[in-house]
Amino acid sequence: QVQLVESGGGLVQPGGSLRLSCAASGFTLDYYAINWFRQAPGKEREGVSCISSSDRNTYYADSVKGRFTISRDNAKNTVYLQMNSLKPEDTAVYYCAASKVCSDLDFAFWGQGTQVTVSS
Repeated sequence: QVQLVESGGGLVQPGGSLRLSCAASGFTLDYYAINWFRQAPGKEREGVSCISSSDRNTYYADSVKGRFTISRDNAKNTVYLQMNSLKPEDTAVYYCAASKVCSDLDFAFWGQGTQVTVSS
């Protein structure tokens, strides 16, 4: 079965950290750029970060720059999003999606999402 599966979400206090994982099954992540999006209740989906396939260039939304780090381990067929210094406004469902390149708006695969809640 071809799918992306996110994990690692949860409840964390402001200033805390979480690491999200996006694991692929049924296909190889090597050839895809992997994007992280998030959507909070009542808000539009927001692009958070992206890592390219071959040259591993990384991109971040201004709102997370300096706090989030995206990385990939092709041997594990997994992409990670390390989230530090979390703020209540980071609360959302986080999704990963595969595309050809980071600027592509055509996504081949989507995960089901993982909830991140930042609250004291």
